Amino acid sequence: MTRAADVGRPPPTAGGADVNADVKNLLRTMASQAVPLALAAVAGVFLARCLQPEGRGVYATVTTTAGIATVLGHLSVGRSQIALWPLLERRRPLAGNAAILGLALGLTSAAATLGVVTVLSLAPSPALMVMALLAVPFAVAVVNLKGIALLEGRVGLANRSVVTAAVVQYVPILVMAVTGTVTLTAVVVCWTVSTILPFALFVRPLGLPTPGDAALARRQLALSGRYHLGTMALHLLLTVDVLLLGALVTPAEVGLYTVATSLLSLSRVPTDALAQITLSRQAVRDEADARHVTARTIRLTLLLSCAAVGALACASPLLVPLVYGPAFAASVTPLLALAPGAVAWSLLRPLEQYLVRLGRPMRMTAIAAGALASNLALNAVLIPLWGARGAAFASTLSYGAMVAVEVGWFARAAGLGAADLLPRFGDARRVVSALRGRRCGNASAATSRS
Repeated sequence: MTRAADVGRPPPTAGGADVNADVKNLLRTMASQAVPLALAAVAGVFLARCLQPEGRGVYATVTTTAGIATVLGHLSVGRSQIALWPLLERRRPLAGNAAILGLALGLTSAAATLGVVTVLSLAPSPALMVMALLAVPFAVAVVNLKGIALLEGRVGLANRSVVTAAVVQYVPILVMAVTGTVTLTAVVVCWTVSTILPFALFVRPLGLPTPGDAALARRQLALSGRYHLGTMALHLLLTVDVLLLGALVTPAEVGLYTVATSLLSLSRVPTDALAQITLSRQAVRDEADARHVTARTIRLTLLLSCAAVGALACASPLLVPLVYGPAFAASVTPLLALAPGAVAWSLLRPLEQYLVRLGRPMRMTAIAAGALASNLALNAVLIPLWGARGAAFASTLSYGAMVAVEVGWFARAAGLGAADLLPRFGDARRVVSALRGRRCGNASAATSRS
């Protein structure tokens, strides 16, 4: 087993240049997310004011259901891509399988979801539900193809797909808001089109259409199927509170809660960007390098998440009523209750990008299922008592428990102690030094151009 001191120390290939490259890639990725972030924030304000809590709640229910269908349909093929990437010399068939499996599985999932919501009369608007579910096959394929792009280190391609989807979704909404023509149907149409379009962006850069490999596809499905119950549990852990709020209280409570979660989701921009740029390095053949990159990513993620969530939590009492309007002032309490859970959730992605290497799919599934079970039990008790506040407390407790278990698993596998996973002064100092170096480099380049 590798000693903690060895894991905490950069390997020979991870010097200052790597830190600078990481920071530069992080900044580029965050910059590429600035457009979607700004558009989503502004459009979210207009939607809240135009649709009011009840309309926003219906929109959230429809899109959340389509999101669940997407997660159900992708069958965790992305995890099989990560697991097989270090083992395959010939990786092109993975891209072909990503598209073919995505479309086929997504279509099956969309049809099954429509059947369930129709039989159980769960759809607040059947027509809007059908419209949203039309995007599911393409959404599943995009998840798989984006994973291939990140494994190839093509972060820019993945970022362009996010920016394009945001522009297509939010710009029409802003135009309609300015002209006073916003309707719930139009908003769902924008969401559907923006979900489908990114598929086209991956076709040429990834060399599609390219033949898949049936034998490889069977191998992927056999592997990914063992992870998928855990993936479904993880997604439901993140989204089921919206559905339970709609079922147990009122759509207005759903609207209040989704404003809180939407605002807190802004804190994931730096941590998601960091997870994206480190995925290709977590999937290398060398186990020691993968452990080192994961440990450093966890420390930096915790540092960035605490700063971002803390800033949003402090600003929320003034920010929420000012931006969203007095009707959403009650969103502040669930936001504050959910803030610790948001910090915990930010650690899951880099952790699981490494844990999938260990080949223990049923253990990962059991952890996620246990967290979901605790979340459902807590929500069943707390939502009738406290509404959106209860859902927020339930999420924070279940997220925290799941992260604690997975951090402990990673620490044992890597031979680490708790101190090795907490942010260090040296981590912040290296980032600041790299940022200063980047600014100096930009200034020098500007001087040379002038």
